[in-house]
Amino acid sequence: MRSQPHVLSIVLAGGEGKRLFPLTEDRAKPAVPFGGSYRLIDFVLSNLVNAGFLKICVLTQYKSHSLDRHISQAWQLSGITGQYVTPVPAQQRLGKRWFTGSADAILQSLNLVYDEDPEYVIVFGADHVYRMDPEQMLDAHIQSGAGVTVAGIRVPRSEASAFGVIDADENNRITEFLEKPADPPGTPDDPDSTFASMGNYVFTTSALIEAIKRDSEDENSDHDMGGNIIPMLVEEGEAYVYDFKDNYVPGETERDKGYWRDVGTIDAFYEANMDLISVHPVFNLYNKKWPIHTFSEENLPPAKFVQGGIAQASMVGAGTIVSGGTVRNSVLSTNVVIEDGATVEGSVLFPGVRVGRGAVVRHAILDKNVVVSDGAIIGGDPERDAERFKVSPGGVVAVGKGQVI
Repeated sequence: MRSQPHVLSIVLAGGEGKRLFPLTEDRAKPAVPFGGSYRLIDFVLSNLVNAGFLKICVLTQYKSHSLDRHISQAWQLSGITGQYVTPVPAQQRLGKRWFTGSADAILQSLNLVYDEDPEYVIVFGADHVYRMDPEQMLDAHIQSGAGVTVAGIRVPRSEASAFGVIDADENNRITEFLEKPADPPGTPDDPDSTFASMGNYVFTTSALIEAIKRDSEDENSDHDMGGNIIPMLVEEGEAYVYDFKDNYVPGETERDKGYWRDVGTIDAFYEANMDLISVHPVFNLYNKKWPIHTFSEENLPPAKFVQGGIAQASMVGAGTIVSGGTVRNSVLSTNVVIEDGATVEGSVLFPGVRVGRGAVVRHAILDKNVVVSDGAIIGGDPERDAERFKVSPGGVVAVGKGQVI
């Protein structure tokens, strides 16, 4: 075991994920399948566990059954050191109400902090795709003496108006926290780059508790971590930025170093899946030195290709059968069936999808157990697709769970 300060990790996993509908129609956003084998929450949990932070509370709220079940199957830790990954639903300890914001979620769950009595609290989001060693961020936080350290990723200043951004001085102390500013500030060493907040925070425990309680008394607050808690600590000079480019992950390549994607929309989710399938992927799932952990269904056989079925530039999950069909530039999850003469191109298929004989699926995301009947066509006709399905601004067709087309 590494010698570390006493740390509690809190993963915020209670959001509705409305922009990912219909993929979030029946599940919480962090439970959405990704990359053929994973759920979105596997990325943050893998980062924490790989770094040795083994006391993790996952705060859940909306449609959490799928997420709770995944955590119970994939993330059971045990041992004499008391490590755990546990989902914690909204407990209504402060009255009969849901979480009103991410800061309120922690307020209603402060019993977890009191019970663990940590020196530091890591508060990370649950729905980003990336690798990061949070221990290095914790070390920077301790050295700074800050109340909170915010992970910042450099984005071109010309594009930064779409983000919550950070203005910091040469010592990395945050001087201003701005939401989608018209004129974003540059970083101290590069006027053409801006720090965008990654939604990952490390708190000194006393600073977190004091800020959360003070915020709860403000009737005008949205009780949001990024919108209220961080600006409060910025005003007090207690907030510092951690530059994500300084983070080193074992096994990373020059191509995937610093990769981070907020997959909060259908287009962003689709593009992040497509990042996985190039010869030299922008995000490399095959890094054995910093693995992404998940639940492995060991009863499924390897993928099978029969009757001339082929897959090119694609990822194909266990138990999948491509029987006489053609798959190109796609991500297929477990237990998918592609029948004779079917074509799947530039698409993401969730577990249990069936694509019938002669059917065509292009530029689409099909949720679990969707059945595409023989000869049916999805994608390629924007007007017709929009009449039947959700079509994103980028033209990705999203088909909800269990539909028969």
